[in-house]
Amino acid sequence: MKKVAVVTGAGHGIGKQIADELAEAGHLVHRVDLPEVDLSNSQATNEFFASIGPVDILVNNAGGVVGQVHHPLEEITDAMWAAIFGANIMSTFHCTRAVVPSMKEKKWGRIVTISSGAGRSVSLTGIQAYATAKSAQIAFTRQMAFELGQHGITVNCIAPGFILSNPSTQKQWESYGSDGQKKIIDAIATRRLGQPHDIANAVKFFTSEDSSWVTGQCLSVDGGHSLF
Repeated sequence: MKKVAVVTGAGHGIGKQIADELAEAGHLVHRVDLPEVDLSNSQATNEFFASIGPVDILVNNAGGVVGQVHHPLEEITDAMWAAIFGANIMSTFHCTRAVVPSMKEKKWGRIVTISSGAGRSVSLTGIQAYATAKSAQIAFTRQMAFELGQHGITVNCIAPGFILSNPSTQKQWESYGSDGQKKIIDAIATRRLGQPHDIANAVKFFTSEDSSWVTGQCLSVDGGHSLF
């Protein structure tokens, strides 16, 4: 059945693939990304959702490291920390809060948040705020699943492994060199990197009727990397 979906961070990479595949499945998909809407800003977020009306499916994909690289903790400023929290956990909070009222009215909703393997372990690039914010998304997923399940709303999370999905991840991959790349591949059970389609597949399951009794889960889609 056709649903109204919102995919955040849909300008490229994983978000674009998710939006494309939900549209191919027959849903009406609203794509949102910077600079059109700053989802870390609650007023801008509320105005966006008010403009499109009720939403059945929300995919919280917006986030990332906002251009930051590793620094020792003592060099991290309040602004650096806040920028990553804004892009990741605050955007997730603002968007989820915006869609819940209409989902409760319909007694049906699907919320999926794209976290990261860094939220279950550590940031391979050493960005403290990123790992912490991604972990917070997982905790938020559990809490919302507990709160919203009685209203017919499921809330789940995906923790992707290393996905070559945009210029930033491509640059990161190239920086490892051949030895570093081999080490990463050898630590993945399937011996391959992930693709955006792998994440979109998991989103399609979590947003379908087939997952109606699955909520509060964080699924690692990482080729088995988390086994090691």
